[in-house]
Amino acid sequence: MKSFGSVTGFVLPDPKNRLLLWSVLILVSLISGAYFVGNAFFAKEYKQRLARWGLIHTMPHSKFNACKRQCLPFGSEALPEGIIARTSNLEMRPLWDSGKDNRILKRPLNLLAMAVGLKQKEIVNKIVEKFLSSGFVVMLFHYDGFVDGWKSLAWSSCAIHVSAINQTKWWFAKRFLHPDIVAEYNYIFLWDEDLLV
Repeated sequence: MKSFGSVTGFVLPDPKNRLLLWSVLILVSLISGAYFVGNAFFAKEYKQRLARWGLIHTMPHSKFNACKRQCLPFGSEALPEGIIARTSNLEMRPLWDSGKDNRILKRPLNLLAMAVGLKQKEIVNKIVEKFLSSGFVVMLFHYDGFVDGWKSLAWSSCAIHVSAINQTKWWFAKRFLHPDIVAEYNYIFLWDEDLLV
């Protein structure tokens, strides 16, 4: 008995039969491959369609949610009710503060944002003192990464410091001055450190 041309123990001596068998095997594997690939696309589209109709939320998936909650790492659970707000500002206040007293005595908020380097410390100090006397919130973008060098200034603990090395003021503004954050400010100054007041 020859092992050449045998499929699962059967010997196919005729070349036409072998060709037919290989053609059928190739056809079956192509059809099953197309089925699996198509099924992946249709399943994704099916879930999207159900989500649009609102049906996916009515399907029972409590076991999945229970498992999902158990598999979450520590510290990634949802925030308590009342902490999340639709808009915010950069005003510093403790987390336990309800914020009700601040809304009664609400004064106009203004923001000064500057990209700063430690070499321009004296100029920045003059600018910030001028704006702080007018009731501005100060946000400093440190493009050189030296935040500790500013701690000697009296107002440093009241300012918001963001540090990223070798970035421009527009890079900082695009990432940290989001419309939801700056919506509560009446005036926003994106100041250059080399401009005097």
